[in-house]
Amino acid sequence: TGLTGALLIYYLAELPKHGGQEADPLTLSFLTAAFFVSELCLSPLFGLLSDRLGHHRVMQFGPVFGFVAVILTGLTTNLWVLGSTRFLEGASTAASVPSILGFLAMATAGDEALRGRTSARFEAATIAGLGAGFAAAGPLWVIFGPIAFFMNAVVYVVSLLIYRYQVAAPDAPAGPGHKPGYGIDRYVQLLTKSHVWLLAPTWIAINGAVGLYTGQTLFQLIRAPDPRFSDQLLVGGFGPFLVTGGFIVAGIVFFAGLVWWGNRFKLYRRTTIIFMGIVGGAILVVSALLLNHSGGVNDLLKVPPAIGLGIGLFILAGATPAALGLLADISEAFPDDRGAIMGLYSVFLAVGQIIGAFIGGLAAERWALDGILLATFVLMGIALVPLAQLRRFEFRFEPSPDAGPSVELM
Repeated sequence: TGLTGALLIYYLAELPKHGGQEADPLTLSFLTAAFFVSELCLSPLFGLLSDRLGHHRVMQFGPVFGFVAVILTGLTTNLWVLGSTRFLEGASTAASVPSILGFLAMATAGDEALRGRTSARFEAATIAGLGAGFAAAGPLWVIFGPIAFFMNAVVYVVSLLIYRYQVAAPDAPAGPGHKPGYGIDRYVQLLTKSHVWLLAPTWIAINGAVGLYTGQTLFQLIRAPDPRFSDQLLVGGFGPFLVTGGFIVAGIVFFAGLVWWGNRFKLYRRTTIIFMGIVGGAILVVSALLLNHSGGVNDLLKVPPAIGLGIGLFILAGATPAALGLLADISEAFPDDRGAIMGLYSVFLAVGQIIGAFIGGLAAERWALDGILLATFVLMGIALVPLAQLRRFEFRFEPSPDAGPSVELM
């Protein structure tokens, strides 16, 4: 998924060379939003389906949707068709995430330390996969061009084979006496009976901030230099290999942060880790602004903001596994509907990403990278407001008496 998304950005930047029309930041925003609209609409349905059919069966649907999407992407330059491929990519994620998270929530029931490590591992695997895709996109595009889309189809086939033959998971519902429903009425019932809405505002705002960087930052780095933003050091002119190197370094820092915070679920409350993540995001924004306006400054003076970027990213990494762990805690009250509850991870992520994509597109069109960074700062501030209320109710998320023993995950 990461490789497809990044390749698409390189594709859009050169689309006229391949017979298509020119794409601007707002076009990219619409294509990005198409992915998350699909994820938003389909995640609840696949979550309910995984509770009925078994998590293992439903997680195998995702690679099939992704395979079709990436093949179509490499065959067209039509922006409407490319939009439809983003819907298919969103369906791929919508099928995979709720079913996988439902399984992980079931497997870690009753073991807080294991849940912390598993939440961090899930986020680490997600970031590693997306990061590897982003890192590989530049070199693959330079060497192979649009053919790289067809090469990526092989990755989806490998993913399907791993799910099918290497995951030892029973195709069975999450709990005994399982009586879930298919309809939207079941989902409404779950939402009205749980405390999940206490988490929603903070999680949406955090993902809105993250959504500002979904494509827009990469587009700003590789775009043709614009004289309007000549005072911004990080806007335009960066080659694919340099961008890849930057993503590798950022991925390593973020991965280290995930591991560190994931091992501290027993030491800190979930909301404490989320708060620290928001603070880390603020440090990252301030550091990036300083670096973006360091043109003509001695190179030694650029080192402190560069270090600040790393520190902020390391701290920010803790917010996502903490929110995921908190959602898993909420699911303990509904052992037969873990897939449906954990599907809200994708729903909140998608809502935030859609908001962030459009805010990022408008901000980037007007102020380039400065606009993205300032919008990040505002959304991080918004995320703090509902966090205080969430903290007061955090201890209400008690495990269900029906929750089974946890199992160790490899």
